[in-house]
Amino acid sequence: MHADPMHTDHGQSWSPLIADSIGRRYRRGRPWALRDVSLEIPRGSITALVGPNGAGKSTLIRACLGFERLDEGRLTVNGIDPQRDRSAAVASVGYVPQRGSLYQNLTIADHMTLAATARPAFDAGRSIERLRGLGLGEQRSVGELSGGEQAQVALALALGTGASLLLLDEPLSSLDPLARRDFLATLIDDVRGRGATAVLSSHIVTDVEQACDRLVVLAAGRVVLEGTVAEARARHRTVAAGDAASLDVVGRFGGPAGEQLALVRGAGAGATLEEIVLGYLASARAGQLAEAA
Repeated sequence: MHADPMHTDHGQSWSPLIADSIGRRYRRGRPWALRDVSLEIPRGSITALVGPNGAGKSTLIRACLGFERLDEGRLTVNGIDPQRDRSAAVASVGYVPQRGSLYQNLTIADHMTLAATARPAFDAGRSIERLRGLGLGEQRSVGELSGGEQAQVALALALGTGASLLLLDEPLSSLDPLARRDFLATLIDDVRGRGATAVLSSHIVTDVEQACDRLVVLAAGRVVLEGTVAEARARHRTVAAGDAASLDVVGRFGGPAGEQLALVRGAGAGATLEEIVLGYLASARAGQLAEAA
């Protein structure tokens, strides 16, 4: 049975991604890769999944595809429980993995043929047209493409599925700034144009800031902040650490010039998205140190 019994109406009643207190630990006695993670990704949003390396971003995305077994909680993707029916979950999303999944000795056209074989609804013509617009002819060998061009091919393959949910795991990590901008422009154009939903993970918030309207911050396998980017900016500001004694401090961190800053809650937007993320990550690290002591 492909459908999650909690979401039997395949009209549009469920959110594309729902996690309910999920946890994943690779070995008993080791730290949890994910612990008590609950979140709901609204339809039509582009969500930045941000956190340092090892925060659990890739584990979460892979769990959405059934590639990671959960030890706790429940997860649904497009109304499907990937723990029960991995093939149905995979078939319902467009996925760009963290590490390159392209065949270096095949052409772009070859990849389109393979994708159409695996996904009968795959729109090879649309993907090829998109790549032609970027100057990438379908007879080009993948092995001769730059890192940015290969990323565009991987994205075109994901978009060609027409999936309503896209999961992108650190797709920008090896790209130069211009290639990152081109990649995000392609993603935004597609997702906004057809009302799809995307989750885009990165350990660098400035990489995804221009594209995303929602933010999920992971630290040590836990969600420390979730909401819209607009809400986060409206509810936080940054002050000099010395001026924060009587304020509701989230966390303290070093500024670009070596100064000590504090992220505080309260009206009066004044914090950048990067400062908001740094403040919550600093708070999580302080909590970990306190527990260890």
